[in-house]
Amino acid sequence: MKDKEKILRYFAASGEEAGEMAVRLLDLAETADKGRPYAVSPFMPPFAVQIAATAAAHMKTVSMESWGGYHEAERVKIAFKNLSYSGLVDFGITVLSVSWDSRYRLIGHRDVMGSLLALGIDRAVLGDILVQPSGAQIFIEKKMTEWLKQNFLKVAMVPVSIEEISPDDVHPPEETAKEVRATVASLRLDAVGAAGFGISRAKMAAAVDGQKVQVNWQIAKGVSQSVSEGDIVSLRGRGRIVLKAVTGVSRKGRTGILVEKYR
Repeated sequence: MKDKEKILRYFAASGEEAGEMAVRLLDLAETADKGRPYAVSPFMPPFAVQIAATAAAHMKTVSMESWGGYHEAERVKIAFKNLSYSGLVDFGITVLSVSWDSRYRLIGHRDVMGSLLALGIDRAVLGDILVQPSGAQIFIEKKMTEWLKQNFLKVAMVPVSIEEISPDDVHPPEETAKEVRATVASLRLDAVGAAGFGISRAKMAAAVDGQKVQVNWQIAKGVSQSVSEGDIVSLRGRGRIVLKAVTGVSRKGRTGILVEKYR
């Protein structure tokens, strides 16, 4: 790929994580370019789709597909497909249903994730985790299925049972958004984030400096980064907000915003 170095430099400028994803995905694309029917990545964050689409657009012999096990998936696997191959891509994803005693209703996503990582599992083999009142649906690399069935026995010290289910039985929770209207001094990340998440600008700035904030699934570049309509800002532990609209400027020069907050 003649533009490989240019693409790598572009995404490396977006941060270390983006740069590492770009290296991995471009290598994968070249595997399909050299004649392999298709090559599939591990589970990756949403921004990987943008990197993969850029790579595919600069190559004449491959296309790109992504899939996380269900249509609304956040973490997905990327497939580069040689244009000479007309078959289907096996993304190698298994869905596991994990259930626990319904009395432990306070078990959440963080508990499930922590228990899985405590087993020594690489985050890259795990897709989304959909938590329900007394259980969860976990998307995982197919080759890990039997190992997880034998070793994933508890969540937060609570015994669990686990079984493989069909993708047709996946039930993503319905997301509900809370509308937040506010005025901000500017569309800087620290100002919009503070208003959307209901925290002080100082706390928002500290979160940005601590690399706990992402804008459109990339680590935020800094507190002064500008936020535009449609941008997604996520804050670790507090969910995410979407800047739906800039509603105007007040007489005092403050900018009105409409934000949707998801938890």
